[in-house]
Amino acid sequence: MKVEVEPVVSRARQARRAPRSTAGPLIPPDASLRQLAAAAKSCRACPLWKKGKQTVFGEGSVKAKVVFVGEQPGFEEDRAGKPFVGPAGKVLDKGLAAAGIARDEVYVTNIVKHFKWEPKGNQHIHKKPNASEVAACRPWLEAELEEIQPTVLVCLGATAAQALLGRDFRVTQQRGQLIPSPLARYVVATVHPSSILRAPDQESRHREMNLFIADLKKIARVVQVVS
Repeated sequence: MKVEVEPVVSRARQARRAPRSTAGPLIPPDASLRQLAAAAKSCRACPLWKKGKQTVFGEGSVKAKVVFVGEQPGFEEDRAGKPFVGPAGKVLDKGLAAAGIARDEVYVTNIVKHFKWEPKGNQHIHKKPNASEVAACRPWLEAELEEIQPTVLVCLGATAAQALLGRDFRVTQQRGQLIPSPLARYVVATVHPSSILRAPDQESRHREMNLFIADLKKIARVVQVVS
């Protein structure tokens, strides 16, 4: 399996020159992941900081060969301050284990670092971030990728995939394909784990979980080939 793509470019340097409508000016030069996470705590680049309890930055190994990118933190992540610790995170953990990928050897993050929600009774209902919110937060992700330099960048779900691979990208049609991108050596998209939880019945959930595991196994093989 051989796919030639352009090398990762210096995105954080570009982000620091970005308009002040994005988080670019907040990114410290030559920052480590720890420094990026600390700087992101005070991010006010978009209005979502008013809704979320706290910034939920990425987490994992700085030496990770695989980076998983979702849409945004959910209710449990917002409370814990950690990505993928709620129900969708448990599905991701199960899929990683089945594919032979250690969770502590990957890096997990989101394209938006605050929980966007709307009230419904006593509940906080997830609301999809809009294009300006995604654009405002993108410099954080680009700085994470520049620091980690992953072999594979995995987009979890349509929002992440379209934000990073273009609005015409369709996960249903292109999942599992290796896409050329300057963001990582290989970029691939699959479904968000939360979509498996939303499947209408147990049979559907079982089928979708098997397809998700198959995508993760393909990612594991790519890493093995290039390592």
